[in-house]
Amino acid sequence: MGVGHYENFPVASVLLPAHLRRPIAAIYRFARRADDLADEGDLSPLQRLHYLREYGEKLKRIDHGEQVEDPLFVELAEIVSQYGLPLELFHSLLDAFSQDVVKSRYASFVELLDYSRRSADPVGRLLLHLFGATSPETCRHSDMICSALQFINFWQDVVLDYAKDRIYLPQQDMQSFGVTEAHLAAEKPCPQFRSLMQFQIERTRKMLYEGAALGRMLHGRIGLEIRMVVAGGDTILQKLLNSGCDVFRQRPVLRPSDWLSMFWRASFGDGRIGT
Repeated sequence: MGVGHYENFPVASVLLPAHLRRPIAAIYRFARRADDLADEGDLSPLQRLHYLREYGEKLKRIDHGEQVEDPLFVELAEIVSQYGLPLELFHSLLDAFSQDVVKSRYASFVELLDYSRRSADPVGRLLLHLFGATSPETCRHSDMICSALQFINFWQDVVLDYAKDRIYLPQQDMQSFGVTEAHLAAEKPCPQFRSLMQFQIERTRKMLYEGAALGRMLHGRIGLEIRMVVAGGDTILQKLLNSGCDVFRQRPVLRPSDWLSMFWRASFGDGRIGT
């Protein structure tokens, strides 16, 4: 489990039953390719939005039972039909990626939650459909985990995102802690920035822990995979804290020793540090 955009999610892991790896990988490829259209390369904003709209049109053709030549969408059509996946979840992802093209600042944490509801939560809900485990309770826990993972990406990628002229730290929180864009440009973890990051990390950890029960609700290898995801997210949060929130000089990564600890916590607890 890497910790870049979407790499936090279970992607055809060897822990998962073999028959689920292909559909999960297809969902990942859709999310990855669409996200790259919004982020990567030298396309203009208008071109990015055009290609994302094309993706949306291809999803509509799938919904109408029409054939799409793109191999990715051919595979998506198969798994959507086989597992009854709601296409609106794929559209939600496209909506979030389109927002990334035109929006680079978030006024409040509420705004950020609305973004993660479309950029991250749909992935977890699609997996629940594959697992045959959708219920109001499992969806609520899944949303907590997925949004927390999205925020973990944001907090460890402050520098990378700022280089793209994006700031996911809520503007209200920055003002409350006395952090300005000049602090980000200086690339030094001043006391105000550390306090801001500690606040975000603890809030994110609370969300991750609220969702952690999902790993016990889902049994067997699927539950173990979810607990490993929780363990990985919690490990990154702890590394951020241990570094003094210095995301400017060191982006936290998972080491081999971390994987051993994560597997132990996932096997004998719910994945959280201290369990």
